[in-house]
Amino acid sequence: MAKYLVTGGAGFIGSNIVASLVKAGDKVIVYDDFSTGTKKNVQDYKQTDVKVVEGDVCDAKSLRKAARGCDYLLHLAGCAGVEPSVKDPQTALEQAFQGTLNALIAARDLKVKRFIFASSCAVYGESPVLPKEETMLASPFNPYGAGALVGEELARVFYATYRLETVCLRMFNVYGPRQSVSGPSAGVVAQFCASILKGNTPVVYGDGKQSRDFVYISDVVEAFRLACTAPKAEGEVFNIASGSRMSISGLLNCFQQLLEKEIEGDMQEARSSDVRHSLADVMKAQEVLGYRPRVSIAEGLTKSLVWYKKNLGKAVRR
Repeated sequence: MAKYLVTGGAGFIGSNIVASLVKAGDKVIVYDDFSTGTKKNVQDYKQTDVKVVEGDVCDAKSLRKAARGCDYLLHLAGCAGVEPSVKDPQTALEQAFQGTLNALIAARDLKVKRFIFASSCAVYGESPVLPKEETMLASPFNPYGAGALVGEELARVFYATYRLETVCLRMFNVYGPRQSVSGPSAGVVAQFCASILKGNTPVVYGDGKQSRDFVYISDVVEAFRLACTAPKAEGEVFNIASGSRMSISGLLNCFQQLLEKEIEGDMQEARSSDVRHSLADVMKAQEVLGYRPRVSIAEGLTKSLVWYKKNLGKAVRR
């Protein structure tokens, strides 16, 4: 049995990780300020399994107290997405730098076995080269991507200087249960699910030909768990994705096939903050972490539809 601190543990990805850890019999401390996460995601656990601490990662003292006695620190807290970072770059980058620095110092001083940082494919920026490999030059073009890169660099420095074992996971387009259907952290799959189930027309930004590497949440959760103990992973950065891509129009077509009905998209102007195409090379994660994306897009969308149909009235945020 291990003990984990999960910052941002009440959010979409964080709460799914917490659920997996509890199911495995581990102890978890959730550290979250609930600015985008929600207490609904972590309210059903016994106090003996999960301790919930409401706090800001920029509060070093509070974070350090929460981390005491933990074996692993999984750092997911930070800016909710690209759009919030564009609107308020100061807050986004302060959280990225100070929050991650505080978490790293706590992990170092308290002898945490390994520190896992939730990074993003946004570090690659607008480069047209596909697939994205970890050796490519990072060149973010929005504050969200810059913040992710700042976190990676801090983790690298703490590994090089203090020998704190750090692993950075560059997540691509994660989707699945518990993702917000609206707001800054909403994903396109969640938005489509909500629109379709409500009988509305899904909004498509741009021409629909832009593509994404969609990865189901359970595959991402498995990557975090593997990253905690995989030999030779320390100090490294890994792409976490499906290794395949689909256009937004293709995504709509998948929903049509699954639901056996015609679904038209509400075509709107493209967003300036969006990249055109995204695709990951996941070979490094496969070889070092033992990572294997197992959930196909059809299976993932089916599971998502089932969850949103049941929970749409109380859909949670990231």
